[in-house]
Amino acid sequence: MRNRAFLSVGLVVAILLILTTSVRAQQATTNQGKSNEQVLFDLMSKRAQNLAAQSYSRDEPDLPESWKTMSYRQYRAIRFKPDQALWNEQSLFEVQFFHPGFLYQQPVEIEEVNNDGMNKLLPFSASQFNYDAEAAPLASQSTNRKGYAGFRVHYPLNRPDYKDEVAVFQGASYFRLVGPNQVYGLSARGLAIDTAETSGEQFPHFKRFWLVKPEPNDTKLVFFALLDSPAVTGAYRFELSPGSDTHMQVTARLFARQDVKKLGIAPLTSMFFYGENKVRHVDDFRPEIHDSDGVLMQTAHGEWIWRALKNPRHLQVTSLADENPKGFGLLQRDRDFVNYQDSEAKYHQRPSMWIAPQGNWGKGRLEIAEIPTNNETNDNIVTYWVPETPLKAGEQREFSYRLSTFDSQRPEHHLAQVVSTRIGWSALPGEHNAPTKAERQFVVDFAAPILAKLDSAQPIDAALQLSAGSHRDLTVHKLPNGQWRVSFKLKPADQKPVDMRLQLKLRNETLSEVWNYVWNPTDLK
Repeated sequence: MRNRAFLSVGLVVAILLILTTSVRAQQATTNQGKSNEQVLFDLMSKRAQNLAAQSYSRDEPDLPESWKTMSYRQYRAIRFKPDQALWNEQSLFEVQFFHPGFLYQQPVEIEEVNNDGMNKLLPFSASQFNYDAEAAPLASQSTNRKGYAGFRVHYPLNRPDYKDEVAVFQGASYFRLVGPNQVYGLSARGLAIDTAETSGEQFPHFKRFWLVKPEPNDTKLVFFALLDSPAVTGAYRFELSPGSDTHMQVTARLFARQDVKKLGIAPLTSMFFYGENKVRHVDDFRPEIHDSDGVLMQTAHGEWIWRALKNPRHLQVTSLADENPKGFGLLQRDRDFVNYQDSEAKYHQRPSMWIAPQGNWGKGRLEIAEIPTNNETNDNIVTYWVPETPLKAGEQREFSYRLSTFDSQRPEHHLAQVVSTRIGWSALPGEHNAPTKAERQFVVDFAAPILAKLDSAQPIDAALQLSAGSHRDLTVHKLPNGQWRVSFKLKPADQKPVDMRLQLKLRNETLSEVWNYVWNPTDLK
């Protein structure tokens, strides 16, 4: 179990609002022609807006002490009974629930919205769980009446006779998705507030969910959530569509209770311990360890930018500015088991995740926060879109986007892609008067069918730009496997970080995406 699933410890707060009226009762006061789902979302939005007008209040968890202090092994020994799943054998979708306790101490209330528009609270029941092994003594202490720690959605994703787990909502506003033949890796979040700020980050939380009961053969699941935090409240609509990839349509209506210094829209969180670009020794038999190996962005003008991730010595926050970007995401581009050698973690099967903004997101920046880590148990990578205009108290905004899982290739991306970034000392073997360790050699490999078919004599040019420092020995050549390699030696200036851009061109034709990397000489210290 990863610590990243527990980033929300002590942050999932309960001001749990109870809908005392049904959608049917409220529908009479709304505009004609609205569906039950539209009415419900409007109700969620109104409650979020009213909540933002009130002072933030955090309730203490109301759980038995033994549940609060249970061990990891005890928590793992509590298992939901599959035959108790919501909509069991009634739909392609089924929902199972998580037990509160351990690090998930604030229960979340969940309601079912039936086909007739009526809401029904789903109270916690210990009878829905098996308390095995060392968890057995906890079964008799079920005094919790408020709800569950979250839920997971099951659907026949990989084969028709078995319902796989395709989505999980547990902890703050964190959720995960997987596509066919993938295993859980990176996480999405509902909202990020003041990430990597010295003032401290807020972790908004989903405090209540409404699950709309699907018809027996529905292939989409709609549900809603109410979000709360000291600075922002929000109403969220989710539409989950598993298939050849898993898609989630997200609409967020946000209401500011306080001024927000940095609002992070569509955040993604992942882990990068080390990869081909590591610059210090790691005593591990595995060549690479990461859930994601890079950030990909398609700008408003259609330019594709690839930023290889790294595990820096010090916190590094960088950004890519744009206006109305076409998409961005965290990728696990390397899908080769040989490069991980981990048959248990299965890093080669971790999903990539893509955010496709909808509507006008305006000017802003894709921010990338890379946090130093000494192990693989903590998420240390966060990406999110930051609007240029800060959110002020009393304001409201709406953002919609489509979130999709995939493997390594976006179908709309046809240029050559970066497949590896390697870094080393620029000295030659046995070289006298060798350069200092600060001078580094970069080796970047590109791959695509369009490159493989080109003759090695073709005048492919590497267009390299540096924000500081200088480079030498820039070369481009074709490899035996059909890939093309760019190599150059970088000399930083006065220990300053160097922001680099590199792209392959053949005369006037653009052949590749942009390789973008920020080298910080302090990463050697």
